[in-house]
Amino acid sequence: MHGPALSGWLMVALCVATGVYCLLRMRACAGEERRSAGAEAVMGFGMASMALPAAVLSPPEWSWAVYAAVFGGATLHALMAVRHGRHHLHHLVGSLAMVYMAVAMASAGAGAHAGHTAGTAGGIPVLTGGLLLYYGVYVLHTGARLVPVVAPAAVRGPVPAGAPSVAVGGPGPAWARRPELTLACRLSMALAMLGMLLTV
Repeated sequence: MHGPALSGWLMVALCVATGVYCLLRMRACAGEERRSAGAEAVMGFGMASMALPAAVLSPPEWSWAVYAAVFGGATLHALMAVRHGRHHLHHLVGSLAMVYMAVAMASAGAGAHAGHTAGTAGGIPVLTGGLLLYYGVYVLHTGARLVPVVAPAAVRGPVPAGAPSVAVGGPGPAWARRPELTLACRLSMALAMLGMLLTV
């Protein structure tokens, strides 16, 4: 595996890993956080299937219409969920970006999937540039939030014996509810989206 095939496989691995983590987070959380994790799992697995190298799977032309329909539905869901939380705006942008990429690939014709992995342009430059700018800012902002800030011991105070390190949630593993892992998952998907948009 060389060149585009290798980068395609790396993208698939990254997106599958984030999708699996989001499924685990769904099991560990409840309420709005659970719905958010579900939307991110759909996004991760959708991006993984879209990034498959053409040498492995050359999908029929109608598959791009399926992607557009699935993420069109995700867009409507995110639009209705925006009133429940600001993070759903990010889901809305992500779903719209997936619809845009699917439409761009469909318009490129029968060689769309090969063009996607090889970097053939097929989108609207202004729209692609706007999405690249959004995801670039999102990556920088989220990455900065992951940088650890160590408070002085005097400010932190003593930690009571037996205090839990994370909030109690659902029946899933406690590590799946850690906020820094959720941020890292979102950062990974945003980086993958940047990589995919660069090929449109």
